Amino acid sequence: MLKQSQHQKLLQKLSPQQIQLMKLLQVPTVNLEERIKEEMEENPALEYSDTDTDTDEYNLDADADESYEGEDDDVELTSDTAEKVELDDFLRNEDEGDYSYGEGYNNSEETKSTPVRVETSFHEHLLGQLSLLELDDNRKRIAEQIIGSIDEDGYLRREPSALVDDLAFGQNIQTTLEEVNELIEQIQMQFDPPGVCAWTLQECLLLQLKRLPQTKDVKNAIEIIDKYFNEFTKKHYDKIQRHLGLNDEDFKKIINQIIKLNPKPGSLYTIVSKGESYVIPDFFVFNNNGILELSLNSKNAPELRVSEGYKEMMRAYDRSDKTNKQQKEALQFIKQKLDSAKWFIDAIKQRQHTLLQTMQAIIDFQKEFFLTGDETNLKPMILKDIAKITRLDVSTVSRVANSKFVQTEFGTYKLKYFFSEALQTDSGEEVSTREVKSILNEIIGAENKRKPYSDEKLTEMLQEKGYNIARRTVAKYREQLNIPVARLRKEL
Repeated sequence: MLKQSQHQKLLQKLSPQQIQLMKLLQVPTVNLEERIKEEMEENPALEYSDTDTDTDEYNLDADADESYEGEDDDVELTSDTAEKVELDDFLRNEDEGDYSYGEGYNNSEETKSTPVRVETSFHEHLLGQLSLLELDDNRKRIAEQIIGSIDEDGYLRREPSALVDDLAFGQNIQTTLEEVNELIEQIQMQFDPPGVCAWTLQECLLLQLKRLPQTKDVKNAIEIIDKYFNEFTKKHYDKIQRHLGLNDEDFKKIINQIIKLNPKPGSLYTIVSKGESYVIPDFFVFNNNGILELSLNSKNAPELRVSEGYKEMMRAYDRSDKTNKQQKEALQFIKQKLDSAKWFIDAIKQRQHTLLQTMQAIIDFQKEFFLTGDETNLKPMILKDIAKITRLDVSTVSRVANSKFVQTEFGTYKLKYFFSEALQTDSGEEVSTREVKSILNEIIGAENKRKPYSDEKLTEMLQEKGYNIARRTVAKYREQLNIPVARLRKEL
């Protein structure tokens, strides 16, 4: 039986302005300028501010929940009563219409520019060496196909038979396995860097060793990689040494010769993204005689304002007596763009406030670290701790902490670096897990590499220092520090 009923329910719904702010909080400084340009392309009512306005110092004690919402009233196109619209936001107090947001930023007199690298890619470097082979046009196209099948690490990822098929179906070039293998061998033996165009790591290392002067140590290194590669990767050095009949000193020279080889010959030419190449800090922290001063980096954030031309259009409409449907449609478009511009500028201002507020809370919480740079002075700190201080939501603090960097006199750190769980010592004191990792790293760094410590031994040593920790936790921290197990840390 169907029945109608009414229910009252409380729902929380994000406005478009709040969603826009949340997205802006996630954008790091290096990408903020690009995001602003995208908004300006979509909204002609948004433009750069030609003149710098004097602004007061940004107040961090301002209400964190301050709203930056614009007009929500829409113009009804078909209503005869829609002769006027509320224009207060755009026409009243025109001097206050400059929505610049330079407060709290580190504004320098330097020319605002972003460094750009000029370089040759790995594949361009290989193609530039084709003239060494003195090939005819047909064989040159085959060689280009081979080079195109080499990955960024320098390894060939297509079998010769597959390359023959690729050439036949893709470029209508008829070739043979013998011809392809011959060109692959020429690239392996003549092209730079050594080791390029190999199928496996073992072959890559052998190619590099064969390019070296064939001394006794190099010949022994070739034999080790060729016959005892599996034992070498597992560091079963004693077994290899017995088979070759080498003393400790000679064997150490050979191993050092192999270690100098490059397992990824193409890595020196790999182009990474700009965001990975250059770390542009979002914050600057200066130690002024024991007083920590915080500022935001505004190098990639040009000042914005609402277009005067669009404001004038609104004024012209306000002075007119009557409007037709086309004028009303134009008016709605203008008002939407002005609202959107105002919301975006206000979102940038709110972003500034939230970033400063959150970073200041982190500085206050980790003051000893920012004064000394000593990692052991880091306190246990989670997102909830900062959210409680700033009265912001945990998700908001998380958005600020992601992909943001702060520059200090001790180096540039990712904000996530300052967050860590707590670990209790034997005395009941809570310490940061980062402190434990730092001590673990120091212990392993000082160990005898001939007899590296096992995870069980490391656990005992940390417990002797007062850290109540389990062996599996030590193994987890060691893996997070990218430190291999004891057997793989062994050196001669």
